[in-house]
Formats: sequence, C-alpha cells, structure tokens
Amino acid sequence: MNEDDQGHATLPGVHGARRWLSRRSVLIAGASGLGVAGLAAGTATGALPFSEALQRALGVASPTPATQLGSPRVERVYSEARGREVDLVLMLPTKAPPKGLPMSLMLHGLHGTARHAAPTGLLKQLGSDVARKAVPPFGFVAVDGGDHYWHENQPGDNPMAMLLEEVPRWLAARGLGGRDGLPFAATGLSMGGFGALLYTRRRLERRRPPAAVAALAPALITSWPEMSKRRAFRDAADWGSLDPLRHIDVTKSVPTGIWCGTEDPFIGGVRKFISEARPTVAHTARGKHGDAFNRTVVPSLVAFLGKHVPKNA
Repeated sequence: MNEDDQGHATLPGVHGARRWLSRRSVLIAGASGLGVAGLAAGTATGALPFSEALQRALGVASPTPATQLGSPRVERVYSEARGREVDLVLMLPTKAPPKGLPMSLMLHGLHGTARHAAPTGLLKQLGSDVARKAVPPFGFVAVDGGDHYWHENQPGDNPMAMLLEEVPRWLAARGLGGRDGLPFAATGLSMGGFGALLYTRRRLERRRPPAAVAALAPALITSWPEMSKRRAFRDAADWGSLDPLRHIDVTKSVPTGIWCGTEDPFIGGVRKFISEARPTVAHTARGKHGDAFNRTVVPSLVAFLGKHVPKNA
C-alpha cells in the first residue's frame, strides 16, 4: 500500500450550501472520521441533516443533539502563502466548544486533502473522551497543503508558511486556539507526520515550541532514490536539510508520540527515529500503511494529546 492510500471517505461538496451561507462556512454534523454521504439544506439554519438514530449509528452524536459529539466545520479561505484558496477543516469535540478551544494541527498525507486528514473514528473518540472528561477539551484543524512535504518546493507555494503565519490568524478569528490562535500541538499522517515534525522544528526555531507532536506512520524515508520518487525536493541536499531523521536532536525535547504498523514501508525510518529520539509514546504493531492501522491507534493518539493540552486553556 502506498503512502497516499489513506482509505478515508471524503466530506461532501459544499458548493450548494454556500448559497445559503454568507461566510461560506458549513457545519456538517454526523460524520465519523469526516465521512458523510450527503449534505442537507438544513446546514443553512444549523439543523442537523440526519436523524439522531443515524448520527448515533455513525458514532458521532450523543442522544442529546445539544451535546452532539464530534462536529466538523468546513470553510474555504484564501492562503497568501500558497497563492490559492484552501479548505479549512475544523474538527471540534462538540457543536458549541468553549471560546479559545486549544487546537492541534492535523496534517494530511501525500495526495491527500484537509477533508481526508483525520483517521476514521477520530471525532467519535475526541467527542466521547471530552464528554466523559477523560481529556480536556481540544480540537483539530486541517488545511490543504499540497504534495510537497509541507515546505516550499515550488516558488510561491509555501504550506509551512501557511501553517506558521496564517493558520493562527484563521483560528484566532474564529475564537479558537487562545488569543493568538497558535496550535498547541501538531499531528500528521504519513507525509503529514514528516510535516508535523518539520513544523515542530520551525516552532522551536521561533522559540515557541508546541506542547506535543504526534505522527502516525510518518513518511521517514531513509534513501534518496526512494524519496526522489515523490518529486517533493530539489535534490538530496534539500531533502537532507529538512528530513526529521537528520535533525532528531533538535526536536527530541518536545513530547512526541509515534505509531506505525510493522508491515508499513516506513517502519525502518520509524524504528530509527524511535531508537534515537526515545519518544514519549512509541507504538508498533502488526499492520500496513493506511487507515486500517491508523484507526486502531486513535484512542492512544487522543489520550496522548490530551495530556499536553495547556492547563490554562
């Protein structure tokens, strides 16, 4: 299985709903792992598009709609750093989260999008854990980052600058992430795991480190011939300057969780990272690359991040 085989359902299109919404934002209820079969016009009024029974069957709602568990919201925003419009996907534990809700990045894999970023069951787990107070309230934010391993591989398209400069502004404008909107953590799958570790390094360089970083089957490739197939770096030197495996000492001070299947093609690089970085959570178990494995570690992922939510949030 290739690193871009995420195995997720997609969120539905929002073009029809935009006619109803002045800010072009859509509240999509009843999505397990952000997979929904359809979108009703009820999004315009905030009405739930599915029956309570169906929401519960999907695993994202409680019996009381007012305390619905797992609420994704999709907006279209313009990124100056990327020179294009991107999806901004907010994954919230409830429909009405507290103001200043701490947020973690959720970075997608190769050929993925913000709508594909989360492993199946994430919203259900997050909403349930927050509701029973197993973890403090927090959410996730995903954005479209392209296929360039979350750095400026093409002039004028800089997804890392988007994460560092624009995402905090977008979150703060929506009352999320505290006063400055800065994500408290970074999470990523596959290429997004590479990106989350690189983002952590950039935050450390700015002396504003995240409280935690979580990587699911990160694309830690150990040879240039293999990495060059992705066409995401100018040359081996460019890759080497960004490769998390070459800069473990820089990021090892940040609490880190890493999860990977033993049949995953990236297990070699992951084992090297575990050996040298000694992360807080290092989980390997039988499994291949993709959602079939990622969905099994969602409870551990949410629990790990929950331990690092800022106490003053």
